[in-house]
Amino acid sequence: MRLFRTLLFALAAAASMPAAALQPNGGPVLQTNFPDPFVLTYGTRYYAYATNANGSNVPMAFSNDLQSWNLLAVPGNPDAFHDAMPTLPPWAARGRTWAPEVIRIGSNFILYFTAHHRGRDQQCIGAATSRDPRGPFVPQGTEPLVCQHGLGGTIDANPFRDADGQLYLYFKNDGNHPSARRATELWGQRLAADGLSLIGEPVSLVRNDAGWEGHLIEAPFMVRRGERYIMFFSANDFAWQPHQRLSNYATGYATCTTALGPCTDATANPILASRRRPVCLSGPGHPALFEANGRQYMAFHAWATRGGGCSRGGDARFLHIAPLDWDGDTPVILPAPR
Repeated sequence: MRLFRTLLFALAAAASMPAAALQPNGGPVLQTNFPDPFVLTYGTRYYAYATNANGSNVPMAFSNDLQSWNLLAVPGNPDAFHDAMPTLPPWAARGRTWAPEVIRIGSNFILYFTAHHRGRDQQCIGAATSRDPRGPFVPQGTEPLVCQHGLGGTIDANPFRDADGQLYLYFKNDGNHPSARRATELWGQRLAADGLSLIGEPVSLVRNDAGWEGHLIEAPFMVRRGERYIMFFSANDFAWQPHQRLSNYATGYATCTTALGPCTDATANPILASRRRPVCLSGPGHPALFEANGRQYMAFHAWATRGGGCSRGGDARFLHIAPLDWDGDTPVILPAPR
């Protein structure tokens, strides 16, 4: 562990550009497969977590300036990638560990993750703990933290701490699972103070009922702005199908009066969608907000493109980071296409 930390500190010290210098051009900051990103600010460093890739259940990347990113590797073996959660819980099968997000509670870091339930053929949400944001995170409990079996399963956990300290967890029922064929909704529920159990009943906040959303909504991410609550989310088919010029996947938001609703979709949705200029974006989604040097940023993924054009570049989804501004309670992401 000492060697691991020494290596990380040396790499971080080599970077010098401040986070505020990041330009909002929408280009990828990490050109390797890194879907469903979440960024944690920890001291002067930034750690990103992603859906399983490169043989890791929870791959990680790090940066000191938000522009130069590298995957975390195993010390002494640069060809082996670090895994923040190398051991899965007994209920989970390898290969479908999705959308990790991390929150610090006291001296613990809690990682919420989605994984495939061995006995149910559904995705469910679990929690794991560590004293270090790089892990190893140890799964808690012998069963999922939440799994809406009657609604197709549950994915895309998002923890949120309100101004009064109350914790909440947001998630999506996996209604588009082939076995369910149900509507998809975004739900909220109170978390216990240690973040490892849920309180009360889940509340439905947002439902896929708009044309741009297609057959699903997912990837909730809640923030508070003054007395308002803003829930970002993505919608439509995440894929870039061969017959499509660009993916239909996009990002919008809803405004909520409390942390558990009611919520109203924004009329301007989607606010982040595929485009060809000034930088090609295909399927930008799975938003995650974070703060750095006194301002907010949004991390998201978009499909890899080929060369300097806007054609499909393979099956990878790259990490993008862009400044986020506000016009009142309206979020403003990226420059307008020109």
